[in-house]
Amino acid sequence: MIGPLPEWPTFGMSDDVRPALRQARAEGAACVLATLVSVEGGGPRPVGTQMVFGPGIVTGYFSGGCVEGDVAGHALACLADGAPRSLIYGEGSPWPDIRLLCGARSEIFLERVGPDEDAIAEILSAEDDRREVTYVSDGAARACAPELSPWPEAAVVRLYEPVPRLVVVGGDPTALGIAELGVRAGFETTLIRPKGPATPPPILGLAYRREAPATALDAIGLDRWTSVAVATHDLETDRAALRVALPSAAGYVGLLGARSRLEGRLAELHAMGMAQSDIDRLHAPIGLPIGGKAPWEVAASVIGEIMAERYARRSGSTSTTAPASRAGAPASRRSSASERANTLTSEES
Repeated sequence: MIGPLPEWPTFGMSDDVRPALRQARAEGAACVLATLVSVEGGGPRPVGTQMVFGPGIVTGYFSGGCVEGDVAGHALACLADGAPRSLIYGEGSPWPDIRLLCGARSEIFLERVGPDEDAIAEILSAEDDRREVTYVSDGAARACAPELSPWPEAAVVRLYEPVPRLVVVGGDPTALGIAELGVRAGFETTLIRPKGPATPPPILGLAYRREAPATALDAIGLDRWTSVAVATHDLETDRAALRVALPSAAGYVGLLGARSRLEGRLAELHAMGMAQSDIDRLHAPIGLPIGGKAPWEVAASVIGEIMAERYARRSGSTSTTAPASRAGAPASRRSSASERANTLTSEES
């Protein structure tokens, strides 16, 4: 059954509960799905954040340590009796000894889900097919479909998007840094190195392809949840990758390179007959302007830019500027999508 939480909360390093739901289902075990359904006062996690508790399973986090242990105890009771329950922490909570240092009020809904639940099966099927679905539950009745309106008694309304993907084209330390950080950040990550070594790079969880960019990108498939980071030191490989990535449905396309050579590289795309609307999607030079040029620094700037772009789209914003400029940074620190970090290529390094 659910035991004490580990001393180190590594279970909170993953924000996606679907692997845990899949594990419980494969083992034929029931588990408890806990969903943050209400936040007042600016808590550390947004509404919709989830955790899963089950036999030998715990994943996700709500508060960074303030409530997880207590939620685990209630999850154990929920798993035993099958009755859903709502937990309130902060103002109005029946447990005043559990303090939320952020001052927020959080409501968490717990429900026991069995291994044969149709709604959970649809969540996992949609993940496999890279489909977007909505999950609705009142603790007793559950449903999951591409478009679904909640009924009056529903406590949980949760959108599940496909797992974000990252495709990195390149093979130098910077490309490897972007790829490894992408894996650690939860992206399904593939490295493309045309005619590269037969042995894949020693990065756990990284997929590897050796074909030409067009062939590899076509095989992977580029949807709006896929980001492409072109980080080679070969102009022809760059062009081949951009020729496919920019007109595609990919949600993000970035190009490593020096700012001083950007005008010429954009002119090449025009000469290839690429539409201006596709060229305008390019993030070049790639990454947020953090100032560093070492492999891990560039990797952090790239993953940061991809995440900022993703959350901007979710909020309905059309801005692609760095978070600092949206927050009102001085004009000297602001940058547009085409005025990013001046990252070196091998031509200048």
